Amino acid sequence: MITKNQSILKRTFDLVLSLLLLPVLILPIGVFVLMATIDTKQWGLFSQERVGQFGRIFRIYKIRTLKNEIHHLGHLERSATRIGKFLRNTKLDELPQLFNVILGQMSFVGPRPDISGFADVLQGEDRIILKVKPGITGPATLKYKHEELILGQQHDPETYNRTIIWPDKVKINKKYVQTWSFSLDLKHILKSIVN
Repeated sequence: MITKNQSILKRTFDLVLSLLLLPVLILPIGVFVLMATIDTKQWGLFSQERVGQFGRIFRIYKIRTLKNEIHHLGHLERSATRIGKFLRNTKLDELPQLFNVILGQMSFVGPRPDISGFADVLQGEDRIILKVKPGITGPATLKYKHEELILGQQHDPETYNRTIIWPDKVKINKKYVQTWSFSLDLKHILKSIVN
């Protein structure tokens, strides 16, 4: 189980790395936000409420990849643009989460932050996952890096996610919190870069 000293080490590493990356990534983030604004005809920085550490709600930042389109039946649909698909596939849409790390809402490594109705309703020992900050990457994120593709192949994606993928993510994230080490975080970061 992650100790207080380990939490301090993890936070220090997050802060130092994010402040080192900020000067390098601020320009690309600005360019992607501008491209997304032109591409989607909406403000290119997207934010959404997610469940964070201890079940606290925070706003996650991403590059906008979906644009609103009126379906031929008059329904409003959201679909990924060509640039949006590229940003999602390369995970570059997640770059603004660097600000979530600086603000102390996220870590580089940890369970992915979900919308309400998942991590916040965990019971018993499973709630150990909420003891750590959600991460940009992590063991469950790496295993399910093609999650959209997997769900797209299912007859009932929502049920498949809730009954198959989500319970597996809980198991993986519990093990991550229970066996945390600094070297493990470094391994996950390197795996994310290589993959």
